[in-house]
Amino acid sequence: MLYGRATELAAITKTVAEACAHRRSGALVIRGEAGIGKSALLDRVADLSAEMSPETRVLRATGVQAEATLAFAGLHQLVWPVRDHFDRLPPSQAGALREAFGSGAAHGHDLFLIGLAVLTLLADLAEKGPVVCLVDDAHWLDRATAEALPFVARRLAAEGVVMIFAAREDEGFAASGLPEIALSRLGPEDARALLAERGGRPLSPAVRDRIVAASAGNPLALIEFGAAQLEEPRALGRPAVTDRVLASFQGQIGRLSERARLMLLILAAEARGHLPTVLGAATALGVGLEDLEEAEKAGLVRIAGRVTGTAAVFRHPLILAAAYQGVPLARRVAVHEALAATATDPDCRARHRAAAAVAPDESVAAELDGAALRARAKCGLAEAARLYEQAAELTPAPAARSRRLAGAAELALRAGDTHRAAELAGRAAVLDGDPVDRARAALVNATVEFEHGDPLAAARLLLDPAHHPGSPGGAVPADRGTPAVPDGAQAMARAAATYAWFAGDAPSIRAASALSPADPLVRALTCLVDDDYAAGLPLLADLLTRDDTDWMHRVHAAVILGADDVAQELAAAETERCRRLGLAGRLPRVLHQLAQAQLLNGLRRDAEATAAEGIAIAADTGQHRRIGRINTTLARIAAMEGNEARLRELTEHRPDAGGVPADCGLSLLDLGMGRHRPSLERLERAWLGPGRHTTVLMAAVPDQVEAAVRLGEPERAAQPLARFRTWAQAGGQSWARAVALRCRALVDDDGDLYAQAVRLHEQGGRPFERARTELLYGEWLRRARRRSEARVPLRSALRVFERLGATPWTDRARAELKATGESLMPAEATAADLLDRLTPQELQVVRLAVEGRSSREIAAQLFLSPRTVEYHLYKAYPKLGVSSRRELALLRPRIVSA
Repeated sequence: MLYGRATELAAITKTVAEACAHRRSGALVIRGEAGIGKSALLDRVADLSAEMSPETRVLRATGVQAEATLAFAGLHQLVWPVRDHFDRLPPSQAGALREAFGSGAAHGHDLFLIGLAVLTLLADLAEKGPVVCLVDDAHWLDRATAEALPFVARRLAAEGVVMIFAAREDEGFAASGLPEIALSRLGPEDARALLAERGGRPLSPAVRDRIVAASAGNPLALIEFGAAQLEEPRALGRPAVTDRVLASFQGQIGRLSERARLMLLILAAEARGHLPTVLGAATALGVGLEDLEEAEKAGLVRIAGRVTGTAAVFRHPLILAAAYQGVPLARRVAVHEALAATATDPDCRARHRAAAAVAPDESVAAELDGAALRARAKCGLAEAARLYEQAAELTPAPAARSRRLAGAAELALRAGDTHRAAELAGRAAVLDGDPVDRARAALVNATVEFEHGDPLAAARLLLDPAHHPGSPGGAVPADRGTPAVPDGAQAMARAAATYAWFAGDAPSIRAASALSPADPLVRALTCLVDDDYAAGLPLLADLLTRDDTDWMHRVHAAVILGADDVAQELAAAETERCRRLGLAGRLPRVLHQLAQAQLLNGLRRDAEATAAEGIAIAADTGQHRRIGRINTTLARIAAMEGNEARLRELTEHRPDAGGVPADCGLSLLDLGMGRHRPSLERLERAWLGPGRHTTVLMAAVPDQVEAAVRLGEPERAAQPLARFRTWAQAGGQSWARAVALRCRALVDDDGDLYAQAVRLHEQGGRPFERARTELLYGEWLRRARRRSEARVPLRSALRVFERLGATPWTDRARAELKATGESLMPAEATAADLLDRLTPQELQVVRLAVEGRSSREIAAQLFLSPRTVEYHLYKAYPKLGVSSRRELALLRPRIVSA
């Protein structure tokens, strides 16, 4: 019986019952100190799950401290019993899962494709009955498993799957976004009841109360102290509860024979409980399985079947610690040497050789290098980083140590552990290493600084001559075993210029140009900060056509140019590639660019859905600064809608360029609400700040011009308008040239210029800007008493503003139309109105469904389970007035055109 856990058990039982009765999925994290009863609670949940439904399948895994560097060791435990279902997964997912377990070809799949494979697997299993996954000691899971399983848990919805993790408090298992239950210590009444049940023969009230007080409500302490009191009445001391329990276990071990103690040491050093490996070392040290019997009878270990065969398992992790820590170093070294000598697995051999090393040893470091490479091939980036770090610690030569630390830092960064990456890079930087390795470390430190600190500091770090590689184009040779930095000085220059661009620091951009003067991107950015648009923008246009330019730099060039259609095309293609390959870690950056382009191209609802997905995945993958950048797109939407509260909430944290995107959003809001002076003054201040060169501020010049003219102070618009006209002409985008004409028309009050602008807008681009031009032209025509002519551009503007949800601008267009004498009816329902009824997730699912994608295909693209896709369709059908996919297909022309 469980004592003092009624509330916790009720909450867990409700979650499991929902899965059994209604196929609602759920996830929980149980946290508490060692010995608090987490494992006992999981055992009870397993029993209850079977009682609720005989069709329930229970999958279990336990984190093992010794397997923390074995990528996907925990996941292997959890799903290996259902490996016969792997063949039913989509081929890419099945291949990724097999690769993670070392039974497939190595293709370097993304960690989150493996997570998607697990999600699909669990959903498929749940088609035949509820699935309950119980993961104990989650704080000791390998990093790959510890990232993949919460990723799966956060995507559960309507599959009938429950995932429950048990972990110690504050010990390395981050599961953000999942509900948690904290186990408290037992009260005196429950403590006495547990002691009476598990304490053996009856105790006197005085002894019982002494044990209850000493245990402080910790269930394991109660049980062990009760046993210790029966054998040794004065066994209780005054240290912390955990230390007292550990001492109690050491006392029990100390009463065993020497041969039994040696077998426990071998078992503790091996740590995984793999009996064949334990017995191989035991034979070499002159002991055998029969010597474990004494510890088994004492209840310290048990023999149990595990995933890969028979295993010897300590009853509690603290017994393992007691068996290992209470032994002299020399004996521990001898045991690890025996385990290494008899190991058949190269990773285990490397681990035990490292544990036996008492001084730097290049041969041991080389074996750890090999283990790191194997971990990388299975997407175990964090595990590989840890192994490279361990190899570095055992490396005699400073240069080689620096190289391995730099490799560890790069892999930690790719794994999302930015703080660890910075610490490793810092250690590499202070060693007397190769200049290329110093450059690699600097790139890591700069990336971390950019994501979590100051973009300007990141740029200046890369520009420090002490961090430069020996020559342009230098790279780490392929045979050096750790990841290479491509293009040496060029890579550093591009990164430095990009970070400085976001920081708004022109001197650093110019310094980057000196570092790599031939690089077209760096040259272009240098020209732009010097207001030389005629030289800089053509360089970016040329960059878009070059095959030797990576995606990120091409899309950056398209954004600066205002080539929104190109930016959307590039971002959509890269999004498709990331979805196909399961590159969830890369998706937030790509989705950010896609959402931004979609909004500029008038696809407001799509932009919202894309941004929501990007934010969710960024949170899952620890890219918190990226969330702030994606929010700038949502802030722009709020500004267009006139939603001031939402806008201020989204712009509270300003990640880049002195908060220029936030200022531009707030200025647009003020302009739409008729608050022209604060709109103008906000933009004027922004032009004096560090972000004066940014594209978003250049695109806000029309707002600045309109505000100045509305205030009757057109002279304040002269300089920004001249700058914008030069930029628009050099960039060649038709929408920009049309807006430049509109601004001139505003200043000069010239109807012909308005007409030219409207005609130029017909070439496409930025519907919101086109509608604003039509609104201003319609206003001009009405004032000129040309009311019937004014209705044409005003009607066009109204349609766009309504579709974009731009309420203040819609109100202005409606007021102008009424002033022309037109009677306005309520807007006719449109496809956009239909889509407004859907949540962002429903919209994404519906968009893909009308294209004929199956639920399985949609699930693979959106990192959901097929069952969750069907759930979203079920919720979307009544909102769209349909009841099936067949009827949904009839809406395809309206949905695609929206």
